[in-house]
Amino acid sequence: MNRVFRVADGRRIEGVARPIFIHNFSYHLTNLLIFADGAIHCWKWVDLDGLRAELESGWVVTEVPEGSEISAFELGRWKATEARFGLTAEMLLAEVADDIERLNGRPDSTGRCLAVLDRYLETREEDDRRALRETYLAIPSHKRHYALGDMDAKDRPLVVLVTDIGERPIGGWFQDQDDTVTEPMRDWAFQYFADRGQARVEYENKRPADDPEVPAAGTIHLGGLVFPQGWPEDVGVAVLQNEYPSPVEVGSVVYPTVTHAYWALSTADPAAREQIRASERPHEARESAEGAPRVENWSQARTAVMAGLLRAKFAQHPGLAEVLLGTGDAPIEYTGLDSDFWAVRGQEGRNWMGRLLELVRSELHAGSSGIVIPATP
Repeated sequence: MNRVFRVADGRRIEGVARPIFIHNFSYHLTNLLIFADGAIHCWKWVDLDGLRAELESGWVVTEVPEGSEISAFELGRWKATEARFGLTAEMLLAEVADDIERLNGRPDSTGRCLAVLDRYLETREEDDRRALRETYLAIPSHKRHYALGDMDAKDRPLVVLVTDIGERPIGGWFQDQDDTVTEPMRDWAFQYFADRGQARVEYENKRPADDPEVPAAGTIHLGGLVFPQGWPEDVGVAVLQNEYPSPVEVGSVVYPTVTHAYWALSTADPAAREQIRASERPHEARESAEGAPRVENWSQARTAVMAGLLRAKFAQHPGLAEVLLGTGDAPIEYTGLDSDFWAVRGQEGRNWMGRLLELVRSELHAGSSGIVIPATP
């Protein structure tokens, strides 16, 4: 299904689209649009009861007679030959009803059944088992085989619980079995759910072997700090910013800041590069670089260049490396730049500066722990 939406009275109303046939002289393959407010569009606006009426009238159909013409507008036309269709009208109605529930953040028929299952497994009361039987049979019939999400057992344990002792399995794909449900089968079903519950707890509590022992610290926000009169003696983690005056040597050239070095390296013009390096302030270096020609493929190489500059900065300034290490494993969001590539601005931005700082921090942690990082050949 594809997600769709419509706007009504200034409100965005979420929806989904399902393929369907409209019978208007020929059969048209189109989308049935279902919305959270219960509105359904089938070339006319209806609700769930209205969709049932359109199915009964033959305007909306789930299958096409042999030899009938089918069209898909600009895509083309063809005839139904040896066609097989999977949904009946009742199946479609049940699916649409579940769509509306999910669009509203409510449990669908399967979700409601599983909620009653949890209650019955806790109480073992017959009234709850009867309620479980009712909710299971309320699941669309073609869906009564995988409510448990178990590829191996399918819904057999659930069917055993909802079926009375001495009765043949009801509903789902198992109702054609000759065996009747017995007490041992009921015991097997209870054991299945006990094992399933234990496996679920173990899965939910299992963590990858390389996960941190404690949760990550709160996010650190960097960037945007400006000190017209010069940087104060103690600015905390702001020393991690690219604009902080920590000279970086690249080759035999020393740049006042990472920002100076980045923009100087972005151009192949030697005169422009020197002018950028000599700029008094980081923002002046960036402004000076704006009119200079970029190095070929700079946009593809810039992330690697920045990573190298950050490694150089913290290798050449051990005190700053200690500040970076002191951030632990906290996520770093870099703001204050007019670039959605490097920074974060509200909900936008790829935050590559923050990511690279986290990468260099991880490399520093590896070095302090004696971990050898494989080098590029």
